[in-house]
Amino acid sequence: MKRALILVFLLFFSLRSFASYILLPMDAETQKNHLKAYGMTYWVLEKQLKVKWLLNYRGGSFLLPDTEEIRRECQIRGVSFEVISDSKTESILEEIASPSQNKEAVVLEKAPKIAVYTPYGKQPWDDAVTMVLTYAEIPYETVYDEEVLNDGLLAFDWLHLHHEDFTGQYGKFYGAYKSAPWYIEEKKEAEALATKLGYSKVSLEKLDVALKIRDYVIGGGFMFAMCSAADSFDIALSVEGIDICEPMFDGDGSEANYQNKIDYNKTFAFTDYKLEKSPTVYEFSSIDMTQKRAISRTVDYFSLMDFSAKWDPIPTMLCQNHTALIKGFMGQTTAFTRDEIKSNVLVLGENKANGEAKYIHGIKGKGFFTFYGGHDPEDYQHRVGDSKTELDLHPTSPGYRLILNNVLFPAARKKKQKT
Repeated sequence: MKRALILVFLLFFSLRSFASYILLPMDAETQKNHLKAYGMTYWVLEKQLKVKWLLNYRGGSFLLPDTEEIRRECQIRGVSFEVISDSKTESILEEIASPSQNKEAVVLEKAPKIAVYTPYGKQPWDDAVTMVLTYAEIPYETVYDEEVLNDGLLAFDWLHLHHEDFTGQYGKFYGAYKSAPWYIEEKKEAEALATKLGYSKVSLEKLDVALKIRDYVIGGGFMFAMCSAADSFDIALSVEGIDICEPMFDGDGSEANYQNKIDYNKTFAFTDYKLEKSPTVYEFSSIDMTQKRAISRTVDYFSLMDFSAKWDPIPTMLCQNHTALIKGFMGQTTAFTRDEIKSNVLVLGENKANGEAKYIHGIKGKGFFTFYGGHDPEDYQHRVGDSKTELDLHPTSPGYRLILNNVLFPAARKKKQKT
């Protein structure tokens, strides 16, 4: 009996040492919930445990420590996982380290603190990022103008910009919705907030907010923006000190010849664009491709670029997916005109035949920014008042995976030279 107990004891510890890692596969065939797998990874980081992100290995899989608590949490969240031995783990890491393989293992060290810049009262389903963060069970805090102007961003590692209009033109919704109660109410609220904060115009207040966000990135922050937040942010920076708003937006006329006064040196990503002058046109500038596209929904896809995992780990991280071809989706800013992107900005995803970039990334000072065109990766043409997307129906969405790549990116912060 004593010998049998000893054998059982040794067998137990042998098995525990044999199965010492958990792999979250991220390929199309194995993982049943890619989106919650990111949340699972974030949860492990919150426990102050390190994770290895296996770039280009089975769709960008995650290697976690093996504990009963982590196994149980994976099961609760419905995340596919594999328990693998020390020897299997070593074999995988050796394969990844081989110079002949375009793969890399990146250590994720901490759970980034996340802020979402969003107007008060907005629901999570109003924005793709808040929606997927909620679905993946990744915690975030909301901030708006008052917090930003009071340097509240310094408490956060990662910032997402809701579909904001930083130019003070209320999203250019005037033409279609000037009589709609929601438009009238939102305009009143924006004006009241600007007055409370000591500004005579919403455009002036939004400019200072944009400048604070700019400084946050330059100081080392990570900024992610979708749809109109991307181009309106750059436009606001480039027209600092110039009035581009018509009377229905700010009570007085725009400045004469303002197009020729734009300073493209102040922008993050875009250059040489032409502003849309008409207040009744639902468009900010030539940056956006929405009105210039010649493509039907059935063939609307964009492809992810292929980078060297060992030499360019950052863009490789941001492009991790189980497919390189992703279905397109529209928004106020659907995609970015390829010829109006600065040469030092990386195009991560594009529809080359259409001359448009969908997904771009760059460095500003000590920080990073990523711009992603479109409103909702699983709602092709989202309109005001449309029902929310149910992510339970899209747990393997490759378009949403790109958002979550950016969420985990600060966990593997790397020093970069200023550009």
